[in-house]
Amino acid sequence: MSRDLYMQYGCGLSAPDGWLNFDASPTLRLQRIPAIGGFFVLPGDYPKFPAAVRFGDIVEGLPLSERSCKGIYCSHVLEHLALEDFRSALGNTLRYLEPGGIFRLVVPDLERLTREYIDSPDDDAASRFMEGAYLGVRQRKRGVSGMLRGWLGNSAHLWMWDEKSMMRELRDAGFAAVRRASVGDSADTRFSEVEDPGRWYGCLGIECRK
Repeated sequence: MSRDLYMQYGCGLSAPDGWLNFDASPTLRLQRIPAIGGFFVLPGDYPKFPAAVRFGDIVEGLPLSERSCKGIYCSHVLEHLALEDFRSALGNTLRYLEPGGIFRLVVPDLERLTREYIDSPDDDAASRFMEGAYLGVRQRKRGVSGMLRGWLGNSAHLWMWDEKSMMRELRDAGFAAVRRASVGDSADTRFSEVEDPGRWYGCLGIECRK
């Protein structure tokens, strides 16, 4: 394995060799409880995280040294953060990157979703927009079980982004060479180990450097 350090946060079940893979899911935290966490099984469709996934919250900070990472990646993570937490996440991401290091991200594209809504003549366009943006709730989860599933799932979108607003935030955080990106177009081929084309389709990808 290369001595260069590559890290992704909010990795979910994606834990490729050669990467540090962090996720802040409450489900993962429960599964990592010493002695008993390995036996913890949730009802429903909650998966068991691979052993290579470590619990870590980019907002609170990860157990990494400053300027230690050559590359950092996150896929469909930042839209789940409130604005202040999002800015904390960007600040921590910048701290962990070495000078010249690359940060690549992908999030839902608010501009595309909005244009599809505005341009659609269909009477269900608003419903499709709310569902596609994960801003609507089709059925409210009730009772203790519903509250538990909502907390463990953590699937709500708290702040959506278009290209202009995301690029502004990245520049304000201190990133440079900010550009729109497509899956697999990085000069650093290590990112191909974590990028899933299906999670980039129709979405907003950005690459930037420290």
